[in-house]
Amino acid sequence: MSTICCTNCKTEYPESELPYKCPVCGGLFDYASFPVYTPHLVDSTQPGIWRYRHAFGEAGKYLPISLGEGSTPLVWDKVKGVDVGFKCEFLNPSGSFKDRGSALIAAVIKGRGYSEAVEDSSGNAGASFSAYAARGAIKSRIFIPDSASGPKRWQIEAYGADVVRILGPRSNASEAVRKAADAGAVYASHAYLPFNLPGYATTSYEIFEQMGGKAPGTIIVPAGQGGLLLGMLRGFLAIKNSGLINEIPRFVGVQARACAPLWALHAYGLDGLRLVSEAPTLAEGIRVRVPLRGDAVLKSVEDSGGLFLAIDEEEILPARDQLARKGFYVEATSAVVWPALNQVISRLPGPFVLIFTGTGLKSPNPG
Repeated sequence: MSTICCTNCKTEYPESELPYKCPVCGGLFDYASFPVYTPHLVDSTQPGIWRYRHAFGEAGKYLPISLGEGSTPLVWDKVKGVDVGFKCEFLNPSGSFKDRGSALIAAVIKGRGYSEAVEDSSGNAGASFSAYAARGAIKSRIFIPDSASGPKRWQIEAYGADVVRILGPRSNASEAVRKAADAGAVYASHAYLPFNLPGYATTSYEIFEQMGGKAPGTIIVPAGQGGLLLGMLRGFLAIKNSGLINEIPRFVGVQARACAPLWALHAYGLDGLRLVSEAPTLAEGIRVRVPLRGDAVLKSVEDSGGLFLAIDEEEILPARDQLARKGFYVEATSAVVWPALNQVISRLPGPFVLIFTGTGLKSPNPG
């Protein structure tokens, strides 16, 4: 079993409680070693992504909570003569990639005997956790910024969650939910808790399988907290460590320039932090000013030979509409990968895989 410990003081994660941060020093919990991926242990009799249960570490001990997540299509096309695959994560049950993480977080909460939890979200994470909480008979309370799109809020409410609307930027909702957690609530955080990362790694296992046991040259992913990036990177490292590939793909993390801390640090070092704001953006799902695992995400992407890009606001809606003309109706957050492809297609190795993280069906339709 892979050990989870504090990245700062090395305190091991407790076996019963569910702290969202280290109770000794306040540090982040993470895997000391990521769970191992072993192809012959993939169990197709398990529901959804739970077929990879052997690679879930702590979460794999508990009864599955599933809505049939995963197994999303990888659709291929030619762009400027290069093979490009579109991984359709918006076809997960609640409409976003977050379901891969929520399935594991909900299972750990339920398995450790808790029946209530809180979460904060700009929309997709809240909708996803609310869905899996409903599936697992867990009462959920979701803190959202008042600017979150109406369809996402309605979806959260439809699952039976209590919605707490917080005025101001996305960070205000995070501050409010931490106060609830510090007062004793179980915090089902997709940013603080590490249990979702092996769930995100299943995206990599699927791509590897869908490509006939090969890895793409480059993967392009929207990045807010960067959890999906980190989980997928670790997934491909697990595949490499199993001796199945020689090199992992290069990863490109994409942010909206209105709120692009990872890009700023990558491009300008610590001086780049002076450029970071939390300005409004159509790509609300990646509007995160202080990514909690930012150091790990930044290092992992750079170690892969990849990079971070920032997309201007005026590029987002045209990208969304161009993707719709190809048959992919994705939210604005997902659309940032399309102009990013144009920036790197001639200088990074193919084939390319673009990750469409959320559906356009629950987003407002400006323009």
